[in-house]
Amino acid sequence: MSSYNDNQEEKYVGGDALSSSAHFSLQSKSNESNVMSNSNHKFNSGAFFDKIFRNSTMFFAFVVFSVIFAIMATLVVSSLPALKAFGAGFFFSDTWNPVTIQFGGLVPIYGTLVTAAIAMVIGIPVSFGIAMFITELCPNWLKRPLGVAIELLAGIPSIIYGMWGLFVFAPLFADYGQPWINDHLGSLPFIGVIFAGPTMGIGMLTAGIILAIMVIPFTSSVMRDVFEVVPPLLKESAYGLGATTWEVLKNIVLPYTKIGVVGGIMLGLGRALGETMAVTFVIGNAHELSASLLMPGNTISSALANEFTEAVGDVYTSSLITLGLTLFIITFIVLACAKLLLIKLAAQEGKQS
Repeated sequence: MSSYNDNQEEKYVGGDALSSSAHFSLQSKSNESNVMSNSNHKFNSGAFFDKIFRNSTMFFAFVVFSVIFAIMATLVVSSLPALKAFGAGFFFSDTWNPVTIQFGGLVPIYGTLVTAAIAMVIGIPVSFGIAMFITELCPNWLKRPLGVAIELLAGIPSIIYGMWGLFVFAPLFADYGQPWINDHLGSLPFIGVIFAGPTMGIGMLTAGIILAIMVIPFTSSVMRDVFEVVPPLLKESAYGLGATTWEVLKNIVLPYTKIGVVGGIMLGLGRALGETMAVTFVIGNAHELSASLLMPGNTISSALANEFTEAVGDVYTSSLITLGLTLFIITFIVLACAKLLLIKLAAQEGKQS
């Protein structure tokens, strides 16, 4: 009898153990299913938000293309009256007479290109020197104040540059700069005509110099930033081999940062091509084509600023908008050339490696 009871107790204990094991197994499966459900829910929500993010960024990218296309279409449509009236001759005529309704865009187009070229000829070497000095030669205690000063110059409004150029720089340039240019450069063969002219202080050369002062902070800031990303190990290795500062900059820094340097130059060129108020103050605003850089001239931006509010008639307004379209095309061509240059540099780098 006692043996029978013991067997029954063992069976009961064994059944209870099996029941507990089964219950634990079911609970484990339930927990696993809950974890899988939560992970699937998190995965589905993550995929949903990822899709929203991807579509949103794609929408923003297409907004940029849409804005560019809308601007281009508006300029083309608004330019049709002038293009129908004057044809391709509009871009090669220096006539600008609102009284007789005869318009040509050669003078402002020429002035835009010349002043931007002057700004780049002056601004690129100066910006390069500033960036090289700050990154390679400047004492540590002077780096930060000099960098802040350059950033402050970049933040000054263009109208301030124009007022300073008209009331301060132009009189000094007329008294000291232009007479020296006339005496020393105006008499040179072939190129003397470029530097000969009246000493009025204002003119295309003055506008180019003011533009150079304006673009130097932008270009030098970008160059400084890209020069600072060069690994110190590369420069220290070159210095260890006996290279000079110029050799390090030429053979190490510039090849490593050429894309950023070209980007900084293009940024400055874009500022020079589209600048309005500063140029309007000092260029003279004359629709006269002259080979002399000391003579007054005009740019596309200054012509639009001076005459757009006074334009009467469809042809007059359309001629001004055609100038805006021309500036848009010039900017596009400059950016395309810069991109092709970068592609060519990258291809040469691949061949060298």
